[in-house]
Amino acid sequence: MGGGGFSAPPGDPELDRYVLEQASEPTPRICLLPTASGDPDDQIQRFYRAFHELPCRPSHLSLFRLGSRPLDIRERLLGQDVIYVGGGSLSNLLAIWRVHELDEILHEAWLRGIVLCGISAGSMCWFDAGVTKSHGDPRVTSGLRFLPYSNSVHWTSEPERRIAFRAGVRSEQLPPGFGVDDGAALLFAGIELVEAVKTERSSGAFFVDESREQAIACADLTPVRADAQLLSIEEFRAAKRGTGRG
Repeated sequence: MGGGGFSAPPGDPELDRYVLEQASEPTPRICLLPTASGDPDDQIQRFYRAFHELPCRPSHLSLFRLGSRPLDIRERLLGQDVIYVGGGSLSNLLAIWRVHELDEILHEAWLRGIVLCGISAGSMCWFDAGVTKSHGDPRVTSGLRFLPYSNSVHWTSEPERRIAFRAGVRSEQLPPGFGVDDGAALLFAGIELVEAVKTERSSGAFFVDESREQAIACADLTPVRADAQLLSIEEFRAAKRGTGRG
């Protein structure tokens, strides 16, 4: 996800439901990793507010507080159906993860088919490289390299990232890749892009290589009304397939 999501007002409940829909379990276990922002209470609280009424079992893992709450990190994360990484500093995120060997644990989770997702830094971390503002001005930085493409987030809202990303791809500092707007998401199965979606307020997503920038066809996510009845994930999937209740 390029940005937005549960942590940015007014939120994107459509994306929250879309994340849960990707899990194989009807009531998936979803764990927030808020490492990129230093495990802030505000982000954690927003996560629980967004997901507590949805059909899931939310939790979070605070690496900054392990001294007071020790646990087996590998066991906790590999026991999830969805791992959701919050936004913040990509450089700090990866440095802290490597200290705790989360890079290896998350790779194992990916190979097991656990859904890996995130917003902003939590989106770019899965790619070969991206554009971070961790040091002030936008600059190219490496990710975990699960996906062999580059990624830049906040495509419309932070044009300085877009400029740096285009320049990085043209100069071959970055491999060809994706620019993703706030409120838009790319879905990969393995390393293959299988779907792109966006909310009403989003510009969508773009593929960028050395010679062109091309808009990607995005499916529009159905807006969630404040008075809408909550659907189970199974009902949601049935509605998407065109069967059962809409």
